[in-house]
Amino acid sequence: MADKLTVERVQTGLRIEKRMLKVLKGLAEYHDMSLGDLVEGIVLHAFEGKSAFGDESLARIQDLKRIYGMELEAKDAHRLQEASSS
Repeated sequence: MADKLTVERVQTGLRIEKRMLKVLKGLAEYHDMSLGDLVEGIVLHAFEGKSAFGDESLARIQDLKRIYGMELEAKDAHRLQEASSS
């Protein structure tokens, strides 16, 4: 195993779509890792233009999306808006 890297982590108040969070939590649980570790891995891969997921994880994501009713896709990323609080 490669040498560990020491980093400084901070707590954040990230807001995220409800069903997306459920899928991410389910995937993190499936891989026996924290949600923060999963998100860091996704971001590091994205920063290099790489996919963070293999075929097995992509199949699990599709299952979780179906279970939690998440129909959002990449094309929706810039169209999301907060539901009104009225």
